[in-house]
Amino acid sequence: MHDEQASRGHRVPPRFFTYPDEPYTSDGRAKIRRRILGLFDDVKRDYSSLFTARDEIALSDRALAFLVSELAPYDLSATDIDAKGIAYQELVGTNLRGDRGQYFTPRGAVKLMVEILDPQEHETVLDPACGTGGFLRETLAHLLHRWQEDDGTTGLPDTDEQLDAHQRRLRAYAEKHLFGADFDPFLVRATSANIMVLTAGERDGNIFHMDSLAFPRGHLDDVARARVRIPLDLPETPSKVDVLMANPPFGSDIKIIDPEILAHYEENHGVARTWSRDRATGKRVATVRDTPPPMAPEQLFIQRAVEWVRPGGRIGIVLPNGILSNPGPADEAIRQWILDRCWVLASVELPVETFIVDANVNILTTLLFLKKTEQERLGEGIDQIGGTSQDYPVFMAVAEKVGVDRRGNDVYVRQPDGEIVFTMKEEKERIRIGGREQIRVLRRREKLVDNDLPRIAEAYRKFRASYPEPGLPR
Repeated sequence: MHDEQASRGHRVPPRFFTYPDEPYTSDGRAKIRRRILGLFDDVKRDYSSLFTARDEIALSDRALAFLVSELAPYDLSATDIDAKGIAYQELVGTNLRGDRGQYFTPRGAVKLMVEILDPQEHETVLDPACGTGGFLRETLAHLLHRWQEDDGTTGLPDTDEQLDAHQRRLRAYAEKHLFGADFDPFLVRATSANIMVLTAGERDGNIFHMDSLAFPRGHLDDVARARVRIPLDLPETPSKVDVLMANPPFGSDIKIIDPEILAHYEENHGVARTWSRDRATGKRVATVRDTPPPMAPEQLFIQRAVEWVRPGGRIGIVLPNGILSNPGPADEAIRQWILDRCWVLASVELPVETFIVDANVNILTTLLFLKKTEQERLGEGIDQIGGTSQDYPVFMAVAEKVGVDRRGNDVYVRQPDGEIVFTMKEEKERIRIGGREQIRVLRRREKLVDNDLPRIAEAYRKFRASYPEPGLPR
């Protein structure tokens, strides 16, 4: 993509190409390597935040020649943003997955969360546990598809003029409004590169190597830079984050035990408290301890997320079902903490297949959607407005099918007799006939995937059309 941008308009000669006979001779393969190494040196110089002097291309001449010959015919800058996102996730997801509870969010769940939260072009989006950047990538795709819908070009490839305009618009949005963080430096590099690929950016994005639970403290590389760049609620500045999306690392085997971190989440009635149940009254009581108890990271991320969005801001977070359903006093206290500070917009329970295929973990999860209240506390579990209680509707759904089974095989809608249901899919393309551009519509049959997530997104849109978000003027 760097070569495409540099050579567009014949500013400089292209270098990412092969002549027909080069991949098949030693001399030809050596020429390909020289061109690619020169191009790679330019990339390392221009994107110094992503590459170091130690980074090198370790492929053999033969392998490098094969890859260049396969990729050179494609214009990656003009490739659909969804295709680039899928390709990138396939390339880096498995290779960069860590072992600290990092369950990368499947694309269907990512898309559902972005559609429900519906970030706007003027809104700031933050993912404090971004991994390979799925939520950030889908936010860009969501905005692009809206612009194409506004232009009446949905389903059509962009013209050169539209491509340039959309990339400039996406790049401006990413530089001003799109933020991410992760404690894994390799994932930070991967996400930064991903954002630059999608926006044809010429600088690294707002992706920071830091521990979001410890911020604004912490020892990782980007803490100081993030304090300047991320519009968070620090003592001297109010938060400007409109939408926060996160799939935090979770699991009892990676509990947070650092007392300096836990102290923040204990003070002012935070979530890091020890809870028990009074045998006489049955009520929850907080036990005072010299040091806060160890906490699972997903519990602390709930408080972090609510703290980091502005009043009226929206939150989407992936949580293990236990937090929302366990009967123990500790989980009950966290649920009460949420209800005291947020309106619940929606809850979508996901089947176990969601994470088995992409993350190889057998876990039941829920997408929880919240809206931070305009006031500091709502009260004990119910909206207190002007001293009177007010109920509000909450969207709830259970997804039973996500398009794949536990082995990753596609699952299709079937007739009662077992026959697969087919649907007609339309694809549009621009063609030129007699010197005039025309739109041709291609129709083809394809199997209907059994996936509840798109249906849930549509049901939520209808729900919100009838029931505006709580906290809005009625």
